[in-house]
Amino acid sequence: MTEPLKLYSYWRSSAAYRVRIGLDLKGLPYETVPVHLVRDGGEQHAEAFRRTNPQELVPVLQHGERVLGQSLAILEYLDETWPQPSLLPADAVGRARVRALAQAVACDIHPLNNLRVLQYLENTLGQDADARMAWVRHWIGIGFAAIEAMLDTPAGGRFCHGDAPTLADCCLVPQVYNARRFKLDMAPYPNIERVEAACLELPAFDGARPENQPDAVE
Repeated sequence: MTEPLKLYSYWRSSAAYRVRIGLDLKGLPYETVPVHLVRDGGEQHAEAFRRTNPQELVPVLQHGERVLGQSLAILEYLDETWPQPSLLPADAVGRARVRALAQAVACDIHPLNNLRVLQYLENTLGQDADARMAWVRHWIGIGFAAIEAMLDTPAGGRFCHGDAPTLADCCLVPQVYNARRFKLDMAPYPNIERVEAACLELPAFDGARPENQPDAVE
């Protein structure tokens, strides 16, 4: 019998969104365990969740008795445990390119516009809503300009790399969701919009959308 999968998630977390896409691409059933990142000061800071993940972040994937954090590590674990369909190309250069695109989102863009950074800007540095929005759009814009250029190569194809979704697409689509949420003008990024549109045609991406999650709220 296959050991059950549980995903500790928040509907609007782009990092959890990445993992939902990966799980759905592989057709893996899982139980969602909602962790509300705002209610009561943030359920991720509660002692019970801290024992699950000392970083006090989502997502966390529980596979049987194994508990895994960090979205990219989780996605690579899924790919090694359930190899098909693969989230990484077969060749070393392709794998490096996909990982570079994924890390451009997960390491360079996302950390500067996630919830705890915005809360620090507001609560500690006293920045108002307009300043916080400007901050988010600035850093996403810089990152998207680089990704737009990275996608403008023959290695592109329908998706970020070739004609099948990869780890890079799992990261890019949630970041585009964030960009739209913060009202970033997407007109300068036609390659990114093209890839996003191709991804959202697939049931795995559509089902993983934030608004389709059991804990989604208006």
